[in-house]
Amino acid sequence: LFCWQITASSRHYVDRLFDPDPQKVLQGVIDMKNAVIGNNKQKANLIVLGAVPRLLYLLQQETSSTELKTECAVVLGSLAMGTENNVKSLLDCHIIPALLQGLLSPDLKFIEACLRCLRTIFTSPVTPEELLYTDATVIPHLMALLSRSRYTQEYICQIFSHCCKGPDHQTILFNHGAVQNIAHLLTSVSYKVRMQALKCFSVLAFENPQVSMTLVNVLVDGELLPQIFVKMLQRDKPIEMQLTSAKCLTYMCRAGAIRTDDNCIVLKTLPCLVRMCSKERLLEERVEGAETLAYLIEPDVELQRIASITDHLIAMLADYFKYPSSVSAITDIKRLDHDLKHAHELRQAAFKLYASLGANDEDIRKKIIDTENMMDRIVTGLSESSVKVRLAAVRCLHSLSRSVQQLRTSFQDHAVWKPLMKVLQNAPDEILVVASSMLCNLLLEFSPSKEPILESGAVELLCGLTQSENPALRVNGIWALMNMAFQAEQKIKADILRSLSTEQLFRLLSDSDLNVLMKTLGLLRNLLSTRPHIDKIMSTHGKQIMQAVTLILEGEHNIEVKEQTLCILANIADGTTAKELIMTNDDILQKIKYYMGHSHVKLQLAAMFCISNLVWNEEEGSQERQDKLRDMGIVDILHKLSQSPDSNLCDK
Repeated sequence: LFCWQITASSRHYVDRLFDPDPQKVLQGVIDMKNAVIGNNKQKANLIVLGAVPRLLYLLQQETSSTELKTECAVVLGSLAMGTENNVKSLLDCHIIPALLQGLLSPDLKFIEACLRCLRTIFTSPVTPEELLYTDATVIPHLMALLSRSRYTQEYICQIFSHCCKGPDHQTILFNHGAVQNIAHLLTSVSYKVRMQALKCFSVLAFENPQVSMTLVNVLVDGELLPQIFVKMLQRDKPIEMQLTSAKCLTYMCRAGAIRTDDNCIVLKTLPCLVRMCSKERLLEERVEGAETLAYLIEPDVELQRIASITDHLIAMLADYFKYPSSVSAITDIKRLDHDLKHAHELRQAAFKLYASLGANDEDIRKKIIDTENMMDRIVTGLSESSVKVRLAAVRCLHSLSRSVQQLRTSFQDHAVWKPLMKVLQNAPDEILVVASSMLCNLLLEFSPSKEPILESGAVELLCGLTQSENPALRVNGIWALMNMAFQAEQKIKADILRSLSTEQLFRLLSDSDLNVLMKTLGLLRNLLSTRPHIDKIMSTHGKQIMQAVTLILEGEHNIEVKEQTLCILANIADGTTAKELIMTNDDILQKIKYYMGHSHVKLQLAAMFCISNLVWNEEEGSQERQDKLRDMGIVDILHKLSQSPDSNLCDK
């Protein structure tokens, strides 16, 4: 009975929208408006019963009075305030074109009602931003409406800041005069207008040098924008305003419009963001503060040093793991529940900021690692269910793994390689790229983790990465193998060659990515070091390796690539039996001769290494080799080079 009553009363509201008497229709819409406020059940019922198409019809009908149209827009806005499903239903009925059409009306109250409804719909996560840009006349019209009232200003700025995603949107808004039209709103009497205008500038400036360079020189009431932003991040301003103006200044700085040593960054923006990390602040403020600060200091070691000694920041971040709720929210049970559900966002933000802090400075890394249980926390982060937290934890570890000292101590004590190998098993690409890059560091020769990593199947895993579609993964896979092969024993080298296969090695030597090619040559060079190893590998793979060397020396490659390749030849020339592969290959000998006379000193030096390794007196067969090279005219070239102005070349 109860269910039937609700549906019956809802049906009654919808039926009244079809009354032939316009006055009764208006009263019906007003009653409907009062019935749906704050009542999600009622909203859902009315949508199911087909109220939306009728309301949209009345909204667009020429004969409807302005009052009726306005009330229809208000009810639609109220329906949109409900659940995401409500918004989907409204979108399915093509509400956006209808409301945008409504903005052409001369009546301000109706325009405001349409804008309020549009604001509610565009701020919903289910609405595609593109719908704002489909019709090219919309943005200029919205710019023109900015001058009509404080409500049009608030709603339009809010729509812009929600729908500006990426450089294309930024350019459209910028080209339609967003900066000039919105700047003066920063001094509006309405706090909401000031706040929405500020948000607009933060999304317009993000990673956009063109917008940022323009903002630096904009004057509002005789004051430059950066100065206005600085005033807005003072301690007496609301937190939301402080945070958003700090973001504006951060984004302008990262886009190159403000120097990193400018006072507005060092003395204002950075301390403001550190304040946001305090445990007095609400969870979202702490998350946003830490993430923005991480972004600000990421490329600049001086800012990293300043941040690390501001307000005990490193210790303050440790609280991100212990106290998800702010001190002020302890009495609010709903808040506590919300914060526990979102605690992972805090951990992610802390990892991001630690990664930025420790990006360059050894002392800061040590401070981070010495913070209570920090290594355990990061290692735990590697296996969290949230991909974002895992990614942030891997990035944090990667940043700390740039330290030789830490690789030898903390990373060893905590057997970091174990969870890392687990992360590498089946992670999304963005995590794989960072995790494999960190593995490169753990495989450097002074890292004690090298042995256990080898035993846990790393060779196969890395060889697998070299076959990835993603060039960053191919580079990291081959780079890690190169580090693994450095000063390694014969068995490891044989494992690498076997797992990688000669076919794959040659595929990598013809890779379109220069980094992949360079690291593959580095791997070959490391495999072909120490005599017994050189002879062993050349006895099994000599023919293919000589072919590859020939191809590269003949190809269109840069100086670095050719130099690496000649160094590989010099290593082969150092072998006992491997030498013969060069001496019996006239093509290669001619190439060495050619590079001795090259215009680039690096290549001349590398070619000379090959010669000196071939003619070494103490070694068997040196006489025959010397004779052959003398016949080729090598001695004449050496005479010429001994007159070289380059002292290195001359000595050699």
